[in-house]
Amino acid sequence: MESSLVLVFMFTALVAFMLSGAGLAFVLGAIAFISTILLWGPSALIVAVLNTFETMTSESLMAIPLYVLMAAILEKSGIIEALYEAMETWFSRLNGGLAVGTIAICTILAAMTGVVGAAVAAMGILALPSMLARGYHPPLALGAICAGGTLGILIPPSVVTIVYAITAQMSIGQMFAAGIVPGLILVASYSAYILIRTAINPALAPKPSDLATLPLGVKLAKLKSLILPAVVVSGVLGSIYAGLATPTEAAAVGVLGAALSALVTRKLSLPMLSEAAGDTLRVTAMILWITIGARAFVSVFAATGGADSLLGFVEGLETSRWVVLGAMVLVLVFLGLFLDEIGIILLCVPVFLPIVKALGFDPLWFGVLFMITAQMAYITPPFGYTLFYLKGVLPPGLGIGQVYRGIVPFFLIQLAVLLLFVVFPGIVTWLPETLLPSLK
Repeated sequence: MESSLVLVFMFTALVAFMLSGAGLAFVLGAIAFISTILLWGPSALIVAVLNTFETMTSESLMAIPLYVLMAAILEKSGIIEALYEAMETWFSRLNGGLAVGTIAICTILAAMTGVVGAAVAAMGILALPSMLARGYHPPLALGAICAGGTLGILIPPSVVTIVYAITAQMSIGQMFAAGIVPGLILVASYSAYILIRTAINPALAPKPSDLATLPLGVKLAKLKSLILPAVVVSGVLGSIYAGLATPTEAAAVGVLGAALSALVTRKLSLPMLSEAAGDTLRVTAMILWITIGARAFVSVFAATGGADSLLGFVEGLETSRWVVLGAMVLVLVFLGLFLDEIGIILLCVPVFLPIVKALGFDPLWFGVLFMITAQMAYITPPFGYTLFYLKGVLPPGLGIGQVYRGIVPFFLIQLAVLLLFVVFPGIVTWLPETLLPSLK
């Protein structure tokens, strides 16, 4: 069978099965198995078994359950509530201050956990009622929570970044370093938008008129809630960049730091650890099943010459490489309407990365662009994950329509930042290049 026909068959079947509502892992696996039997016969299924075994014995994948466990323990340790109290103390007297403070807390949570759901759910429960009670415009409050929550995709230690690095066969440490500056630029962009918009229209986020003035000593005392997060972040990222631990080993350091934090806050108990372990098992199983299905799908695609055919087609195009890059980014954003970011990575990276290298682009730089498109996918209707995380904790009177309206400005900010990094790739690459000796 012609490789181009295999390409059309596999991706047509993928779309058809996905529209049926079946799980992505099983869709990918089913298409791979059916294609294998049709092309080479049942005996060829042994290749899929060998690929699965190779994937499941990857040492790098051990980092995923460890980082997820760290996030689960921190979520139940009471640290998030303490951070919110400190944020409310310091930012509440500023127009838009609670929204900016929410972005700040999401940034800290991203650096602590690397998991999106924890930040969105926590801020939906803690920050949203407080902002609404102060008269904040609901779409502004909802948009800030959704956008802030997606920072966990880019800012290390991000589980999504780990999956990307493993799939692309790149250094996890370098990918972590590449995400720091872009992540902080996004934080600054979100905060600047909120401050500028509320300065133009203070009614969107009015200052409270009845808030008591707290002594400076009380405000400074609230900052002690930053100590435990700083210890956890320093333990994880510091051990990596100091060359003391690999990213997988640093994940174990993070779990220890999370457990000690829970002990300090007196939330450490066997029931809490059992619940955290159960959450970790569910998330890890989902990621690994998708990984198995995607690995089988991509293996069949590559074995039939689909990847080589696509690469040859792109190289034969008489057009600018930037047009090809733009087309790939549009495909990623479009897929984000329907697929989760793990599925997009496992499907697209093996296909796109050879094209990126053939066109002379930096794979590390492209990886950051990929992560930003994943953030865009997280807040893009109709299936953006943060939209549904937040929908589950919305108070009465607020609907998903207001969430959709709230994320539009932040989506445009993400798009603008993406274009900034396309025009100035050095913003992304200078930090990893500076840290390169310690990341080898």
